[in-house]
Amino acid sequence: MRKLKFFLAGMLLAICAAVGSGIRLPASAQGTQYYLGGMTAGFSLSANGVEVVAFKEVASEAGGGCPAAQAGMKTGDLIVAVDGIHTRTIGDLSAALARSDGNTARFLIKRGGETVQMDILPLKDAKDGKYKIGILIRDTLSGIGTVTYIEKESGRFGSLGHAVCDESKASLALADASVYRCSIVGVTRGERGRAGELKGLLLNDSPIAGADKVCETGLYGTFCDEYDLSDVPTVEAAPLSQATIGKAVIYSTVDGITPREYEIAIAKVDAGNKNNKNFVIKVTDEALLRETGGIVQGMSGSPIVQNGKLIGAVTHVFLNDPTRGYGIGIEKMLGN
Repeated sequence: MRKLKFFLAGMLLAICAAVGSGIRLPASAQGTQYYLGGMTAGFSLSANGVEVVAFKEVASEAGGGCPAAQAGMKTGDLIVAVDGIHTRTIGDLSAALARSDGNTARFLIKRGGETVQMDILPLKDAKDGKYKIGILIRDTLSGIGTVTYIEKESGRFGSLGHAVCDESKASLALADASVYRCSIVGVTRGERGRAGELKGLLLNDSPIAGADKVCETGLYGTFCDEYDLSDVPTVEAAPLSQATIGKAVIYSTVDGITPREYEIAIAKVDAGNKNNKNFVIKVTDEALLRETGGIVQGMSGSPIVQNGKLIGAVTHVFLNDPTRGYGIGIEKMLGN
């Protein structure tokens, strides 16, 4: 079994105001049956390129510097090719820099929805003799989160309810994204001023689903036909216009692999919020409060159900009060 790294959900301090709702479900979602989520899954995502996460000076005999930053490269840039050769992994980029032999190389960068070319002269590191351009990089993202729903007819799923990375990475194009069954083996409780987190292990190396889209409202894809959903309850979805202040429940997995129902209270409904903060919720379930202290990282995507209808998903925790958090309206997730 492999231990997972964790997605860092944003931690928010503000509380939104309630307004009226006129939002409707997508036409394709009306009357559709959805398997209720709440199961925790491990995600392994490849962006088909090498992402720049930070810059670092290169100590060279010819003088120190950061060629990438000087050429105009930015954090969040995705390096997809060097001198016309595709760079899918960190190893591909290292090989491309070695081939340059200290000569200027042409980099093809994806930045948001644009493609940018830039010429960069690598520096030879004085310590290890390798050619570098002064960047810290990654070629995959991994972590745990919660599946919100699975459409009964198509097997299409939605999860997380928020962007995998910060907003600048919301349009990340996935090349290879797999979803694995995950067991929760421990919890770091949330406390005032510090977010808690779920600790999970992959149960095997065979994916249970494939993801093909990541955006500002979560991660989406299709479950494998072999995945057994026969014991999973189904629900219909309801728009924010049907959500009310008062009692509701969430479905989450905070131990093992089986989701449980936990009581919450919806404190505010804000259908017009453009940052996907459509609910303010408060955990009232004593069992969940004992186990986690409230909302913790890894619970993002936990479905919110009120009056037997799926109305949203948990997204963020309040840093100053882990019993409270935000949720997104389900209509913003459906149809992806």
